Amino acid sequence: MMNKQTTYVPPIKIQGKKTQLVDFILENIPTQYDTWIEPFMGSGVVGFNVKPEKAIFADSNPHIINFYNAIKNKEINHLIVKKFLQEQGKILTERGQDFYNEVREKFNKTHQPLDFLFLNRSCFNGMIRFNRKLAFNVPYGHKPERFAQAYITKITNQVKHIAFLIENNDWQFICQDFKETIKLAKETDVIYCDPPYIGRHVDYYDSWDEQNELDLENNLQKCGAKFMVSTWHSNQHRNNVYLDTVWKNYPILTTSHFYHVGAKEENRKPVTEALILNYYTESKTQALPAPIYQQLTLTI
Repeated sequence: MMNKQTTYVPPIKIQGKKTQLVDFILENIPTQYDTWIEPFMGSGVVGFNVKPEKAIFADSNPHIINFYNAIKNKEINHLIVKKFLQEQGKILTERGQDFYNEVREKFNKTHQPLDFLFLNRSCFNGMIRFNRKLAFNVPYGHKPERFAQAYITKITNQVKHIAFLIENNDWQFICQDFKETIKLAKETDVIYCDPPYIGRHVDYYDSWDEQNELDLENNLQKCGAKFMVSTWHSNQHRNNVYLDTVWKNYPILTTSHFYHVGAKEENRKPVTEALILNYYTESKTQALPAPIYQQLTLTI
């Protein structure tokens, strides 16, 4: 495995983000391609660490796309974010949940990118969740001192880094369905997909079911570009059966890590992640056909 690089964390937090898996994904990316395409941008942590010269970042969640387009259009920069969070953080310290609820109600009417950042960083467990009316409904995280100066500086530096990358590369941010994004791909492009994990979390912005999984495979298969799909392989309770059905004809790599469901050591739960490919990698972790993918488990 290649030497680990510094992983840059984006300003928007999302449960299930690929921070721990960036090195594993990066070492299996095709060496040459034209445009990097992400139909499920999410936090953007993978693409932001790939740092492609040309990229299309897309997502069905308009608030993520609006936030990064606001940075691209210079409506938001690190100084604006710093001032905003300092002001809002002071009020949050004084008023707590009442103020959080007011901001959440305002955001669901106006959809302002800075309010989205504030909610994302002060809500429970950094979740992004919407109800059936597509209103943000994550409760307050009950940390009135959340926006301490060190935390604001951390977020400010994240925004500054992303702004630098956007300014120095040809990146587009588009809100649309994944099928429309895949249609944009040429044979010389590479597509990285991180869809909601089927059979796991499906309340991120819209639902994800078996038909979506079938549509994803079908559209990727027809597009002609090289692609990578992140999904789950197994945990201590069960396996992802779709690896043996929908994705059975593709090479698959796996890697194991722990996720945290609490502060105690005993709450660290092992999970095996899968990376589905339609090509064979040139890295030392050579991808093999799906029936023997279990042999490829790595530990990070």
